[in-house]
Amino acid sequence: MKTEKLARILVAEDDAAISHLICKILDGNGYEAVPAFSGTEAGLRLDMETYDMLILDLMMPGMDGTALLEKLREEKEAEIPVLVLSARSGLDDKVRLLRLGADDYMTKPFEPEELTARVCALLRRTGKGSTDKDETLLSYKALRLLPEARQVTVKGESVDLTPHEFEILFLLLRFPDKVFSRETLYEKVWNGGYYGEDNTVNVRRLYFNRQEGGCLCG
Repeated sequence: MKTEKLARILVAEDDAAISHLICKILDGNGYEAVPAFSGTEAGLRLDMETYDMLILDLMMPGMDGTALLEKLREEKEAEIPVLVLSARSGLDDKVRLLRLGADDYMTKPFEPEELTARVCALLRRTGKGSTDKDETLLSYKALRLLPEARQVTVKGESVDLTPHEFEILFLLLRFPDKVFSRETLYEKVWNGGYYGEDNTVNVRRLYFNRQEGGCLCG
């Protein structure tokens, strides 16, 4: 899944599986995610490169997340927005990190939709990078979707979709790691529940399967 990048985000997380998941969620929603597996590595990257946001774990080897946050906020020019993402869920931890300069705090485990929403809101609030999903080009293999123009192409050829078909495809491309049942798709797109006689999902699933040699929904 590829998108035009909205903002560049550094992900400081020492757990490789969690780091991969976060980066995949961000990449799938139009951001460029760059992993760092220790506070020390994250600090070096921030010194040498430019980022629009930092997602920060607290318990990391080398410099931990708290020390990195303190270092950043001591440097007056370091105004990068910071979202703390930690397994520590105590109120004292949240209050302390927010007072040290964190802009937001999330606890693990987390839902991909909430992470994406908080990232979007934080970037919008701090004015770092564009966060308008309607400006994002979404793609899958040879398929391209332009939300603002409501245009879909496959191998450069325009595909005519009904409004509901477009919204279904848009939803699937926005959340590539989430599995939607047919009933859930109808609920989210029609906003009124599942219509058992409608075959929109089945028909378009077959069309894109033939065009792409793959399937966007099950």
